[in-house]
Amino acid sequence: MNICGYYPESINEGEGLRASIFVSGCRHFCKGCFSPATWNFNYGDPFTKEREAEIINDIKNNPLLSGVTILGGDPFFSASEVSAFIERLVQEVGPISIWIYSGYTYEELIEQTDSPEYELLRRCQVLVDGRFVEKLRDPSLLYCGSSNQRLIDIQQSLSHGEIKLWKPTYSF
Repeated sequence: MNICGYYPESINEGEGLRASIFVSGCRHFCKGCFSPATWNFNYGDPFTKEREAEIINDIKNNPLLSGVTILGGDPFFSASEVSAFIERLVQEVGPISIWIYSGYTYEELIEQTDSPEYELLRRCQVLVDGRFVEKLRDPSLLYCGSSNQRLIDIQQSLSHGEIKLWKPTYSF
């Protein structure tokens, strides 16, 4: 797996101050994508154990972080590797809020409960789901690029058996 970006602190990819990791590779090919270079699975740098340890150390040593956001590309195309990273992150840091972006919808991701994609989904707290649709682009949306995308509270949705939207902690 390659990563094509890492921001130790960002306020753009989820609520609060978050570390953001951009995973290379996507097969959705959304027209109007803000970063089509991330479609290439070889774009960026290999996510080596050393790089992983550096990022975990950054996160562990930043008490101001609200959590971590994983996006891309689409991290679900590297579901096993991203899931293993989250497992190591939680072992080192403890419980931490994980947001994840995907062109897949929640419904698509929960179809097969024995898949790596489902395993990755259940390790996260918030899913920003759905392909970017250029004609539905809306820059006023919170953490989404187009109006078809949703902010889903994964744990609540899984436990209730129906989609529960994420509710902001802070009012805007």
